[in-house]
Amino acid sequence: MRFRVGNSSAGYGVHLLEGDTAVNISALDANVGTDLMGLIRGDVDISSLADAIAAAPKVDATSVVPALPVANPGKVICLGLNYVDHIKEGGYEIPDYPALFMRSRNSLMAAGEPMVRPTCSEKLDYEAELMLIIGKGGKHISEADALEHVFGYTLFNDGSVRDYQRKTHQWTPGKNFDATGPVGPDVVTPDELPAGAVGLKIESRVGDEILQSATTSDMLWSVAKTIATISEYSTLEPGDLIAMGTPPGVGHAKKPPRWLRPGETVEVEIEGIGICASPIVAEESLTTNEAAE
Repeated sequence: MRFRVGNSSAGYGVHLLEGDTAVNISALDANVGTDLMGLIRGDVDISSLADAIAAAPKVDATSVVPALPVANPGKVICLGLNYVDHIKEGGYEIPDYPALFMRSRNSLMAAGEPMVRPTCSEKLDYEAELMLIIGKGGKHISEADALEHVFGYTLFNDGSVRDYQRKTHQWTPGKNFDATGPVGPDVVTPDELPAGAVGLKIESRVGDEILQSATTSDMLWSVAKTIATISEYSTLEPGDLIAMGTPPGVGHAKKPPRWLRPGETVEVEIEGIGICASPIVAEESLTTNEAAE
């Protein structure tokens, strides 16, 4: 977990979670750095810090404030249609090539930070997704070797402003509103999960209301196949993020539609990885608060 010191953006570090406690490993070795890139690039072998970690002071894991695991990812690539029942509920034909789009850095924020419903639309939707972080870069990566390129897995909520997504055949506007894509907080290495993160329960919910519930075994394109496909056209680099699509149950497909509302908190949970919780706020309320300050 990458963390922020208090509520300030002045200091960042990396916490290793051990049950209910955490250790600031950035303070143990400067090569770790202030986000996960030091570990992703292999600037330090975390096993070499085992003794220092054991002796380091522990803090309550709930006391740290999450930040984006990778501060400035080079690419954020998303699969739009990767669960058959989600494809059907959206009225699409099952594709023979993955529907890929990109998100900007401004559209992302850390788990726990507010998802912002924009002033121009009330149709803010949720999408629970598995996200992977590339550890070893490359191009023309074979499917057989692809999982060797994964540094870890985290959580993503691909917040989508549906009316803007549907304005054209290109989904870019609806997928790139500022502060609509929470990532994290935890990153789990592949050795802690089934190969390719298959068979994991994935859910989204607001309070006791379960919005989506499925398993990552239902993905049409596996993690390995997705990496291989993307690397045919683009060189993948350490720190790149790939979101693996969402299962059925999204808000726009419900009758009536179920949009996220200010005052709610939406949670995305993936078995073995954790929970990404995000309060919903209205953009106009942020503007009002800034003016008052």
